[in-house]
Amino acid sequence: MSKTCKKVYTCFCTDIIHDGHLNIIKEAQKYGEVIVGALGDKASIRYNKFPTIPIEDRVKLYRTIPGVSQVVVQEDMHYDDIITLVQPDYVIHGDNWKTGPESTIREHLLELLRVHGGELIEVPYTYNEKVKKMDAVMREKLAMPEYRRKRLRQLIHMCPVVKAIEAHSGLTGLIAEKTVVENNGKLDQFDAMWVSSLCDSTAKGKPDIELVDMTSRFRTIDDIMEVTTKPIIFDGDTGGLAEHFVYTVRSLERMGVSAVIIEDKTGLKKNSLFGTEVQQTQDTIENFSAKIAAGKAAQLTDDFMIIARIESLILERGMQDALERAAAFVKAGADGIMIHSRKKDPEEILSFCDAFRKKDAKTPLVVVPTSFNTVTEEELAAHGVNIVIYANQLTRSAFPAMQQTAVDILKNHRAKEVDDRLMAIKDIITLIDEI
Repeated sequence: MSKTCKKVYTCFCTDIIHDGHLNIIKEAQKYGEVIVGALGDKASIRYNKFPTIPIEDRVKLYRTIPGVSQVVVQEDMHYDDIITLVQPDYVIHGDNWKTGPESTIREHLLELLRVHGGELIEVPYTYNEKVKKMDAVMREKLAMPEYRRKRLRQLIHMCPVVKAIEAHSGLTGLIAEKTVVENNGKLDQFDAMWVSSLCDSTAKGKPDIELVDMTSRFRTIDDIMEVTTKPIIFDGDTGGLAEHFVYTVRSLERMGVSAVIIEDKTGLKKNSLFGTEVQQTQDTIENFSAKIAAGKAAQLTDDFMIIARIESLILERGMQDALERAAAFVKAGADGIMIHSRKKDPEEILSFCDAFRKKDAKTPLVVVPTSFNTVTEEELAAHGVNIVIYANQLTRSAFPAMQQTAVDILKNHRAKEVDDRLMAIKDIITLIDEI
């Protein structure tokens, strides 16, 4: 068989074409007809970053590359369907996936090629100033308010469940942004970040009673946004007075935040995990509905979301009260409903979700499985949950580790005993992108 009859396949998930991609195509042409796969949106958000242009436009972009004879859509980060569809003689890829979480995809591909025939060709990854600059441009584009703000709504439609983890600083934002794991042969990562009032206050050494003002909390958002690209969900506590809430909505929307969650309580804020142990006052349906409506009226785009957090189960007001409030808040314009519980058993939350979904199939549901932490994301999604927020786990894991380190240094009068459990500074620094 002549070289020109051979089929060479490579997969791209990029929104821009730079020297590295052109080098892949150039090398592929040496072996035969070049077929490029465009990784689908759902696979891209697990594998890499959120695409800034739709799959249709990426397909068109790849077709313009000189030397490409055909473009197909690859819906999964693994190559099973593509190997069957294309039956390539060669698969070509950069050599940057030999280590780290992506290596599982490489190993799976090698097994497929052993079974179906074919050869993997790996070319050195292209590093130069032009590529570096283009990658930086893409990061900046992903971080721009008009792209970031709408991403949460897009993710809700694309994912079985959107996973958000708390971030309260630039460094925790980078952890949320860059943590990628291999799990059962698939890559996974967080979709969004939760800027928690509790964690923001705690990081500043302040009590969680809305003492840290919005100006300070907006600075935290700026710190996170400066080094990340993922959408942000903001913990707005009670939202304050309706007259103040409209300004909060405008500010968050302008910054590029995707959503604010406000809870239907009034007066001095007390953390919900205290439940009925401390005096907490739930707002009336009418007042809270008016606050939601005022916030929605203040919006300038359709991207931003106002999510109503219902405290009825926390305050032991009953399921019917929670459902009545949910219906009223959606009618007032809420873009989503967050239901909370401090019970360790998830049954109460699941019962609410089931009952809510019988009457409302579309409005996004949000849960924070802090107390009922045995339930899985898949189980929650099966009951109609759209967003799962891991609201304080980074803060809670960091504090005991730092405290124990401080204790051990004091006990031993040196740092040798703690060194084995510390991350190397150079490893931390690699999280931080250079401009």
